[in-house]
Amino acid sequence: YYKIIYMNKTIALVDDDRNILTSVSMALENEGFKVQTYLDGESAYIGMTRNPPDLAVIDLKMPKMNGEELLEKLRKKSSMPVILLTSKDDEVDELLGLKLGADDYVKKSGGFSIKVLIERIRVQFRKLEPKTASQPKNVLTVGRLTLDSEQLECEWGGKTLPDKLTTTEFKIIYELAKRPGVVKERAYLMNIAYKQDNDIEDRTIDSHVKRIRKKFKKIDPKFSAIETRYGSGYRWNVS
Repeated sequence: YYKIIYMNKTIALVDDDRNILTSVSMALENEGFKVQTYLDGESAYIGMTRNPPDLAVIDLKMPKMNGEELLEKLRKKSSMPVILLTSKDDEVDELLGLKLGADDYVKKSGGFSIKVLIERIRVQFRKLEPKTASQPKNVLTVGRLTLDSEQLECEWGGKTLPDKLTTTEFKIIYELAKRPGVVKERAYLMNIAYKQDNDIEDRTIDSHVKRIRKKFKKIDPKFSAIETRYGSGYRWNVS
């Protein structure tokens, strides 16, 4: 299904790591994308100017012209989606990149996930698709998960959960799923779920997540999309 949708989409992949270029480009081609690869920002800028892609994935640290410089130049002539790759653990580079006009970022440190990158790419292309009656804007689809924020309906693998999510549980799932692979701290999730109620302890989130997992496991005993990141919070894994 995805291959049919994306077979005409071209992605520019810019990274000075040949191993990443090879593995990611193979994975993208397997998903139906056409791929342009570049080892540095300078050649990427020339290549993308001559043959504009539909989306670019750009590493921040590169020779000749780094990712920030390349993004800045591209933004002067193009509004195509750009996803940054960063090796740093802090968020300085990511925030700077997003200020320059990047649409998203994926961290290479801590185990780079090609599956997460591909899902982020799909999210960007879905944003560009015209909204139709069969694709309402209030519906979020990530892998096997479908969330309807208007009806507070949740499906997993095409099946509705037998035990409906509470409003709070739905908010938590939605917040995790809309940015797959990104760790959301308990305090942040508490703010999303409870807004102005400051008397609730952030460990309450653990209880919610436990109940959410139980509800999903009623239709999928192997459900493991919500990953606990000890000492920090939770993240949604693409499955």
